Amino acid sequence: MIRLLEKAQKYVNNGQAVGIRMSTRPDYIKEEIIAILKKYTITCVELGVQSMNDMVLSYLKRGHSANDTYNAARLLNQAGIPFAGQMMIGLPTAMVDDEIDCANKICELGAVGARIYPTIVFKGTELEEITKKNEYKPLTIDEAVERSANVYRVFIQKGLICYRIGLCESENLHSEETYFSGPTSPSIGEMVKSRVYFDIISEKIRQNKLQSAKELIIECQPGAVSQVIGNKKHNIEELKRSFGFKNIKVSENIDLRNFEIKLKEKE
Repeated sequence: MIRLLEKAQKYVNNGQAVGIRMSTRPDYIKEEIIAILKKYTITCVELGVQSMNDMVLSYLKRGHSANDTYNAARLLNQAGIPFAGQMMIGLPTAMVDDEIDCANKICELGAVGARIYPTIVFKGTELEEITKKNEYKPLTIDEAVERSANVYRVFIQKGLICYRIGLCESENLHSEETYFSGPTSPSIGEMVKSRVYFDIISEKIRQNKLQSAKELIIECQPGAVSQVIGNKKHNIEELKRSFGFKNIKVSENIDLRNFEIKLKEKE
């Protein structure tokens, strides 16, 4: 670890990097590790939280408890080292409420960011075995998008940066030799953001009782029009079907920020 940190620090010292980022298990963060990390320019430690439900963690044989995450967060906060939480969606025995609770706790612990990973089943794992026995059912892509959107909204509301949704695209996600089942798509992040926009817009329509308008104008931040519209105009068509709008237009508003929405009705 020290050898790698020394090598990375040289890039920082030479102005080729602004800092060092790393991922580790919550139970690997100890006082002696913190003492070492403080000697280097650490910009973020990402903790593989996965879940904050001890029953889920025990079933998964993760080898750490929720208390280990609490302790790791406490030590990192005391040392002034920023940290992020990596959590998973659709784990065996995990429920929707467990995932939302995990997202809230990551925020409460003082994390600066998060990652959301829907569970994928790879070949040669115990997860594959219990899936074959019908003891575990992987999420569909639609279920993964909906459940990821639930926790993504928590991070948005609490002001956390979500660095990534879903695993990085690689051969392992498409190879018959490694991938068994589970919700994988190169556009899952965009799908989740689009779902969040749909939920936010739907809530605002209900709150403002805009169903009678002939045309709805949706304003969003620059660059978010495609996410508001949805893949193959899914959001637009679903909003029309659900609320009876004849026409819906989406436009950019430079005064709006991330996931801020303004609605206007036009007779």
